[in-house]
Amino acid sequence: MADIHLSASTFINRERSWIQFNQRVLAQALNPGTPLLEQAKFSGIFSNNLDEFFMVRVASLKSQVDAGVDQQSLDGLSPMEQLLDIRQQLIPLLQEQQQHYRQCLVPRLGEHGIEILRYRELNSRQQAWTTHYFQSLVFAVLTPLAVDSARPFPFISNLSLNIAVLIQDSATGDHQFARVKVPRSLPRFVHVPPELSGKGSGLMPVRTMVLLEEVIANNLKVLFPGMTVADYYFFRVTRDADLEYLELEADDLLQAIEASLRKRRLEGRVVRLEVDKHTPGRVVNQLMNGMAVTEEDVYPIHGPLGLDDLSGLAAVPHGHLRYPPHRGRMPAPFHRSQKSLLANGSLPAKEFESVFDVIRRGDVLVHHPYDLFAGSVEEFISQAADDPAVLAIKITLYRLSKQSTIVNALERAAGNGKQVLALVELKARFDEDNNIQWARKLEQAGVHVVYGVLGYKTHTKVTLVIRKEQQGIRSYAHIGTGNYNLQTSRFYTDLGLFTCRSILGKDLVELFNYFTGYAKQQHFRQLLVAPVTLRDGMEAMIQREIKYANTQAGGHIRVKMNSLVDPSIIKNLYQASRAGVRIELVVRGMCSLRAGVPGLSESIRVVSVIGPFLEHSRIFWFGNGGEPEVYIGSADWMTRNMDRRVECLTPIQDPLLRHRLEALLSIYLQDNCGAWEMGPDGSYHKLHPCHGEPERNAQLALAEHWQATQGEAIPREHTMEWEHI
Repeated sequence: MADIHLSASTFINRERSWIQFNQRVLAQALNPGTPLLEQAKFSGIFSNNLDEFFMVRVASLKSQVDAGVDQQSLDGLSPMEQLLDIRQQLIPLLQEQQQHYRQCLVPRLGEHGIEILRYRELNSRQQAWTTHYFQSLVFAVLTPLAVDSARPFPFISNLSLNIAVLIQDSATGDHQFARVKVPRSLPRFVHVPPELSGKGSGLMPVRTMVLLEEVIANNLKVLFPGMTVADYYFFRVTRDADLEYLELEADDLLQAIEASLRKRRLEGRVVRLEVDKHTPGRVVNQLMNGMAVTEEDVYPIHGPLGLDDLSGLAAVPHGHLRYPPHRGRMPAPFHRSQKSLLANGSLPAKEFESVFDVIRRGDVLVHHPYDLFAGSVEEFISQAADDPAVLAIKITLYRLSKQSTIVNALERAAGNGKQVLALVELKARFDEDNNIQWARKLEQAGVHVVYGVLGYKTHTKVTLVIRKEQQGIRSYAHIGTGNYNLQTSRFYTDLGLFTCRSILGKDLVELFNYFTGYAKQQHFRQLLVAPVTLRDGMEAMIQREIKYANTQAGGHIRVKMNSLVDPSIIKNLYQASRAGVRIELVVRGMCSLRAGVPGLSESIRVVSVIGPFLEHSRIFWFGNGGEPEVYIGSADWMTRNMDRRVECLTPIQDPLLRHRLEALLSIYLQDNCGAWEMGPDGSYHKLHPCHGEPERNAQLALAEHWQATQGEAIPREHTMEWEHI
């Protein structure tokens, strides 16, 4: 790589790249072709993503500024320059979002009988109802806090929506300031009885909603008897929520993380202050002084604050305003392996075969949400828990749903006398509290619970089942790209491999020993494991394609992942491109590599697919001179995944499954409806069908294919059809 001259202009700033990704999410909300309630959902996702961005990335940059760190990013920006650039990039996006809310979303929902009204737009009967709602349900929950010389500015909790109230003493005429917190325990959208609208006599039912903060604001006089409410303004606060884990000093990691969680809730500095655009300067200054924020931290918003709550509108029962419901299919290999079918009598006992019978016949690849998570992963672990021949179950748990069938199965397995090991990653950001509760519950059930490798976050998704059979001990495994989480499996696209290949089983046994003991494993037979062999393995395969680029076989790399920001990997890809390797990358989120730059990355193409499902699977495909080598697993091409996390990639050895993944990559790369392509300047443009070209939407095509084939492997003729369009 010494012959490649790399400069700051060679890389895209990761924060700007993330903002570009979130801009693509917002574009789904702004797209008139997106169903209305889905527009609301994507706008809510945009806001939720932005909250996490401020809590983690912006907070980190601010900490660097405070500490006097002047280390430049890959593109040559200091932490302060990045903060200023972030603000400059976000202001127009926030304006677009609010304009869409006011001028498109609310009016168009109203046309379909879903009214989101301002308080002043309610009729007298509706206002009377909201007053009763306030007095009977809301009033007792509120705690107004005055601010004066005797009472300091109150602590404003993270992501809280608040009302700054200006009041006047009726007796003395003095003006005072108070804060009222909008309770998060009550619904943000207050549903007003439809019969009060006076519009329900037609064919279209009317559903009227008003924001909770407006209900509170218009009943403030009840909170301040004997005072005059002169005015009120809404504001919202975002705090630093990135935890620091002092593992080396902690005797009990669980207790250390609980302490960090308390610190997150109580001590994180304010990194963003959102205020209503019409808030007077004197009020903004009082808020800034009270929370020690600068002018660069203040974001004026022309509309409701905290639009992440828009995602809640998905529960409104107007199916025609949402995407058609997707129902995953039972994976074809497991059709006759469902214990539930035996229980309800729909499958004769003589036709039943266990998941272990199926996996022994050959590797099985599942693709969620098109393949049912419950009928594959959950069934695998559940049958392992109840099978008398199973001796042990070992699993890594990163993010779990609130209700987990998998946890229930692990508890049942421990109760059945099996050795059960669960590695619960307590440092899964924003899921720490939930994981602490699950860890305690598992321990109480007799499961051996460990918290991972000291100094590393365990991000890999693997399950190992040890079973005693006539031929001896056999290992069965599931290695996936996504979490063991039923809820996210319904809208995250993820891949999982079921296998009983003995060499992979040996690798996984040693991997779990690495988790639980003092083993310092430096070599694995087939798995690529971070931080041990993953980086070297990936870079070696890129370099191998460079050698093939100089032969008749050529060089070809196809990768699908969430993020690409690791400088060393990017340099390897630039070198491969200059050598003539064809490189096709499907990168959903951040990408610091510049594609299509003359003399540097002309043979590299980068696309990002955004749609109803969140693209989460990782596929690594290397041409290998006509004998493709393919891996799936939990790692992105990010420095943290390579060097600071425990990750695992597995090779796909079955030729049919490799072909299926090749077909899958082709479908994503030929998308001309949900895909965005990067230009040489780092910006993205939405792809559209050319004149006379059919529409190709990867997620829609996959959903339709699974509906038609009951989840069977993508046949070669289907792939060829795509390739000849």
